[in-house]
Amino acid sequence: MLRLKNINTYYGKVHALKNVSLHLDEGEIVTLVGANGAGKTTILNTISGVTPAAGGEILFGKEQITALMPDRIVKLGISQVPEGRQVFKPLSVEDNLELGAYLRYRSGEGKSAIHQDMQQIFSLFPRLEERRRQLAGTMSGGEQQMLAIGRALMAKPKMLLLDEPSMGLAPLVVQEIFKVLARLRQEQGTTILLVEQNAKAALKLADRGYVLETGKVILEGPSNELMENAEVKRAYLGKDKKEIWER
Repeated sequence: MLRLKNINTYYGKVHALKNVSLHLDEGEIVTLVGANGAGKTTILNTISGVTPAAGGEILFGKEQITALMPDRIVKLGISQVPEGRQVFKPLSVEDNLELGAYLRYRSGEGKSAIHQDMQQIFSLFPRLEERRRQLAGTMSGGEQQMLAIGRALMAKPKMLLLDEPSMGLAPLVVQEIFKVLARLRQEQGTTILLVEQNAKAALKLADRGYVLETGKVILEGPSNELMENAEVKRAYLGKDKKEIWER
């Protein structure tokens, strides 16, 4: 469904991604594992067109998307949930969700279909329905994360890119969000590429994973194999922090 071939991305003179190749099959959940600065977020931003690739190619289905603008990539069926949630804080929950469907409105799709999809978001996250008139900036971090995911889903994506969805959230909220991700794959067939600081939880959810180090893929494989691999512990946590992995 998605294939990256020898992708190189730069921030100025900094070579952030170095010949990165990876793929996702339709309906898969794949996670990216690596220490801070390994290039995980850059991969998501490169796929979504926020940080354009300097070399290589990205194929979404049969479509070449390497040089496309972000709005075109969203229209093709890829939505990103950014790190830090980045909801529109002065707007209500409902308005944030409406903005997620902006391109659908522009294409002439009727309000009834879009509002029906909003009800599906509320079924996934009942708290959002309870707070539909509330300003996004007054909600808890967990509720804002639910809103950020819901906003991305309002574009009706075939593929969802998630960047650190558990960051700063209570364990029970994290469990709820991960259950929703599993439901999205099971019930809607959504393909998911996940960047997650809790590597153990991410690998339990995912089918496969890629381990990154300083902008390169150094290891890949089924999640159950990566869970037991000492290289994963070293690459993700660093040599002096392996005890965190065992928590």
